[in-house]
Amino acid sequence: MFDVQFARRQMIEQQVRAWEVLDLKVLDALQQVPREEFAPAAYRDLAFADTCVPIGHGQVMLAPKVEGRILQALEIQPDDHALEIGTGTGFFAACIGRLARSVRTIDIFPDFVAGAVDNLRRTGVNNVVAATADAMQLAERDAYDVIAVTGSLPVYDARFEQALKVGGRLFVTVGTGPVLEAQKVTRVGASEWVRESLFETGMAPLIHAAEPPRFVF
Repeated sequence: MFDVQFARRQMIEQQVRAWEVLDLKVLDALQQVPREEFAPAAYRDLAFADTCVPIGHGQVMLAPKVEGRILQALEIQPDDHALEIGTGTGFFAACIGRLARSVRTIDIFPDFVAGAVDNLRRTGVNNVVAATADAMQLAERDAYDVIAVTGSLPVYDARFEQALKVGGRLFVTVGTGPVLEAQKVTRVGASEWVRESLFETGMAPLIHAAEPPRFVF
């Protein structure tokens, strides 16, 4: 019989901690949110594996160690209001919700949002609101303490950093190659942001994200 609790502990100890995620609040969030309840039924046995789990539309659940690194980098506080771009199954939004006061999560695929709402309700998560929306139409300003963009941007788009409050933190992955740069962007003033390179990873691009100009010879 598959031992879910053992698999969860192994995920935390052998994958997440091993990738330098040592923040106890983050580890607790990954421990407490039942990842297996958010994984598609066909891939539930892979819920705790060190891999990206397919969820449809060419999208995936991020590997647990990547989720841990993102949560740790964002330094989420109990009074923070967060935005997640890319709802997927709702798992990562639920993890953010363990750390923040409230989470708004958006996805361009209505079936993802409907499924995530069911998953969040079934697992007792009550501080996450999910909606269908195109992230590339985001026009909010000075609205969030934390923003996590879980699809990559071939070209950096300033709309996300503009949506941060002063003191807010953004996670975003930028680039076009198979290996992309994960960045943390902190808004330190009304018109000043500080960027920090975190790690290299792979991540599917956001739908409708701008592409870099193509050279024609």
